[in-house]
Amino acid sequence: MNLLDVKNLRIAFGASMVVDDVSFSIAPGEKFALVGESGSGKTVTALSVLRLNHDARYEGRILFEGQDILQKPESAMRAVRGKDVAMIFQEPMTALNPLFTIGNQIAEVLMLHEGLSAKAAAQRTVQLLDKTGIPEPARRALAYPHQLSGGQRQRAMIAMALACKPKLLIADEPTTALDVTIQVQILELLNQLQREENMAVLMITHDLNLVRHFADRVGVMEKGLLVETAGTDELFSQPREPYTRKLLASHPQRIVDTVPKGGEPLLKGERVRCTFSIRQGWFGKRQFVAVDDVDLELKPGETLGIVGESGSGKSTLGMALLRLSAASVDGRIEFEHHPVSAMSSAELRPLRAKMQVVFQDPFASLSPRRTVEQIVGEGLALHQPQLGKAGLRRAVADGLKEVGLSADMMTRYPHEFSGGQRQRIAIARALVLKPALILLDEPTSSLDVSVQQQVLSLLADLQRKHGIAYVFISHDLAVIRAMAHRVMVMKDGKVVESGVTESVLSNPTQPYTRRLLAASTYSVEAVEG
Repeated sequence: MNLLDVKNLRIAFGASMVVDDVSFSIAPGEKFALVGESGSGKTVTALSVLRLNHDARYEGRILFEGQDILQKPESAMRAVRGKDVAMIFQEPMTALNPLFTIGNQIAEVLMLHEGLSAKAAAQRTVQLLDKTGIPEPARRALAYPHQLSGGQRQRAMIAMALACKPKLLIADEPTTALDVTIQVQILELLNQLQREENMAVLMITHDLNLVRHFADRVGVMEKGLLVETAGTDELFSQPREPYTRKLLASHPQRIVDTVPKGGEPLLKGERVRCTFSIRQGWFGKRQFVAVDDVDLELKPGETLGIVGESGSGKSTLGMALLRLSAASVDGRIEFEHHPVSAMSSAELRPLRAKMQVVFQDPFASLSPRRTVEQIVGEGLALHQPQLGKAGLRRAVADGLKEVGLSADMMTRYPHEFSGGQRQRIAIARALVLKPALILLDEPTSSLDVSVQQQVLSLLADLQRKHGIAYVFISHDLAVIRAMAHRVMVMKDGKVVESGVTESVLSNPTQPYTRRLLAASTYSVEAVEG
């Protein structure tokens, strides 16, 4: 008997049908993955198992241990959620309550479903955190979500989901935006816990490398339809559907031209050092060195990739180069021969238009209260007030057109767009000022593979057309291989290896670089131990 049977499921929001006639099953202890692009319906399908799609209209049946989830009253569903079926959400920082400690949030699940006392729940919480590999679990249980790293927050989410030993675990993009080494650690953890508990797993992801080394079977969704279901080996070796073949072929290809030799550096950093003052006790402080003695050069039209794990200092360095860091910055930074590290804010302001940034999460970096026209035109209105209202509007329309969006989108708001479209808006906002340098901080980490390739192709085209230089920060070495002319590998604030991208990534000399490369390939040895 199957643990879960989804039969002819249809899900609609108002008049819009988002999932249409989907059927699949999961056996006890099986690992099943649903893959597809954004908008394919995979997450909505998974959420329906717990009836978490608010205002949705359902048709069909969802049988869990033979009982139809769709027919249960809400009181019965509360007993199912967290106990029999648990979920790991994509972004733990938004899924965890910022006002309660990690320990309190896990203990609440145990007291609610298991009836444990507060003391027993606290002891069990520490055991769960220890089981998921969080160091100093007793101390971490007293921490709030913002005090943990991304990998630790994801482990805390896993601990919470496993608290009541569920029969089915739903994992929605559990490794998105995590560093490659952390991704492998999370996969190893899920594999280990799944084997120990004989727990079934429904994984939602757009990462096909992850699926290949984790799932027993795979379902491929496109526009609300389940277009193909097969065993993992069969699907990857003999995909039947054109859409599946398209997904499998969607991985970053090298798309940058050779940088002309010679020429003066556009950006130059010498012995750059970034430090933060961290409070220690009531009155004490200590200095934390986030970036230590880094030298770099970047020519016009060139892309410098910066890679490393969380905490390596790569984003701090990027922000310091643009004078956007909250850290204390020492050393010398030059942009177009201007000593920006020594300039006042007023002196630096005219150069700001030439140095732009595209952040990792466009949904967080684009104001939800402003239209696309206001967002893209804000910098123009500040730096080029002579354009006037009509000229500003024309420039915004041209900027949107250049990134593949239409002028009739100007009156819409960020929430009305897909992830890929929002990232294009963020690029248009930076591009409209015609900068010489753009800092790209993980610009494709949360995008589907096919959308990721579209954004990378767009960035490469814009670089060829305008001669823009990029500082490209990423944990995805496949993206860096596709986009960067040169690469710097950072660890603990220091550059451990640098050089021409193909040379460094094909023949790394440092053990740390080799470890990053091994993790990025999701080798069977790395994932399955």
